[in-house]
Amino acid sequence: MSRAPSGPDRAPKRARKRRRAEWRGRAAERLCALRLTLGGWRVIDRRARTAAGEIDLVAVRGSVLCFIEVKARADAETALAAVSPRQRERMLRAGSLWRARHRRFAHLQPRFDLMVVTPWRWPRRIESAFEAETRGALDLI
Repeated sequence: MSRAPSGPDRAPKRARKRRRAEWRGRAAERLCALRLTLGGWRVIDRRARTAAGEIDLVAVRGSVLCFIEVKARADAETALAAVSPRQRERMLRAGSLWRARHRRFAHLQPRFDLMVVTPWRWPRRIESAFEAETRGALDLI
């Protein structure tokens, strides 16, 4: 009976797995930024760090300032399930802190969207994702 490697043999495997996940996340964010740009949005910040956490993408179109969480998963249901109530709260706080730091965008209407990236498909955006969930709009995916 073989045992899972422990000690120094295990750390590099875990680090490789983490690097792959990081690479996939960055690729998903680039794809979402492209999709937004093609849709007429102007991406003004990527991986924006605040005291409350990181915002994947910040985009502007017209009078809307959109904070976007990107989730890359094997299927849409898994991606939607990955956004916990705690993460929603964190994103709302992070958006508020970002707006306080970037006063020139304070007059715009904030919105929190979710973009879901699944294999072999264009990213799908769920507008006002946190409010939409209570109306059942997430079932449309």
